[in-house]
Amino acid sequence: MPRILEPLDLGIQIPYHFRCPISLELMRDPVTVCTGQTYDRTSIESWVSTGNNTTCPVTRAPLSDFTLIPNHTLRRLIQEWCVANRSNGVERIPTPKQPADQTSVRALLSQASATCGTHVSFRSRAAALRRLRGFARDSEKNRVLIAGNNGKEILIRILFSDKESPELVSESLALLVMFTMTEPDQCVSIISDPNRVEFLTRLLFHSLIETRVNAAALIEILLTGSKSADIKETVSNSESMFEGVLDLLRNPTVTSHPRRALKIGVKALFALCLSKNTRHIAVSSGAPEILVDRLAAGLDRCDTERALATVELLCRSPEGCAAFGEHALTVPVLVKTILRVSDRATEYAAGALLALCAAEERWRDEAAAAGVVVRLLLVVQSEYHMFSKSISEANSKEDINKISWEEKKTVRTDIKTEEKERF
Repeated sequence: MPRILEPLDLGIQIPYHFRCPISLELMRDPVTVCTGQTYDRTSIESWVSTGNNTTCPVTRAPLSDFTLIPNHTLRRLIQEWCVANRSNGVERIPTPKQPADQTSVRALLSQASATCGTHVSFRSRAAALRRLRGFARDSEKNRVLIAGNNGKEILIRILFSDKESPELVSESLALLVMFTMTEPDQCVSIISDPNRVEFLTRLLFHSLIETRVNAAALIEILLTGSKSADIKETVSNSESMFEGVLDLLRNPTVTSHPRRALKIGVKALFALCLSKNTRHIAVSSGAPEILVDRLAAGLDRCDTERALATVELLCRSPEGCAAFGEHALTVPVLVKTILRVSDRATEYAAGALLALCAAEERWRDEAAAAGVVVRLLLVVQSEYHMFSKSISEANSKEDINKISWEEKKTVRTDIKTEEKERF
């Protein structure tokens, strides 16, 4: 068997025994299975979890034991080789953190949920939650393991039962928002309880900014996970909740992670505005001004799309249109966004502009002065070219007939609109 394989993208030769036999890539977390063969942890875990792969990939011997033993010696040799080849663009692989095990997770959950007494304190329970949060932060596998041991239910119980301990509340909340609420009963148990909703609202004004951010994150998770429109509307019908979420968008830099505060603030505000009958609260709480200021300052693509979607929702009401129209930057920002971020962002920006232009002539004139006509013509032209391309790529008359009549009708309407605008 050769000791050296062909050069990879790095332009250097990687020793054969440093490569995973499955992926043929440099191993980052080498582990040894019961047959004595060493693989990269990610590769062998994927191998075992896919189908009925219960044999060793190299020897084909049955894997009687699925325990993965870290090969520290090989990992150190790989790290030394990376350092020695740093001049060739090789980055040193970090020392991997060991995954959580079932016994440790169960013990920590038991400690975190224990009743405070002679041998158990709030401090020790909080320490257990911090260790669990460290495990959850390390990998999705650890989060699945924690959730599989009734972790989410335990965290919900701690969050709403140990309110006298701010440390326990903050730690349990920080860990809980790292999980998705896929089980309807978990969402309902919180969002349908007025006392729990009121407590979450109070946490939006907590002295610790991270707790406020996590409270907003949990509110967004619950609103997104709930299937009941009536419950969503009841939860969203709160001025305090809107004020708390908007404050995150107003002052994100007070936290050590401003990007996360912005992202969660935008997501939570959008979730709150999905209820039609409570959007007036967002408007009266100052959402239009804050959203336009944030869009003008710059957000990443996903946050921009969600913020624009919120703007479009709020512009569906007269009071929303009035509030956005009075902001000097609203129209320029919306016009500038068209064709610059994404198709989805263009759609939301155009929808908001349509509402504003239909509301008052002065905003229509402002949009025209900002160049909206040219940008919309470019949008129509782009859509027309896409349709033309779909026709040219059709290989037969049958393929052309597959293009829906609605698509053809839409493009013809767009062309007529474009011609009218030109003249």
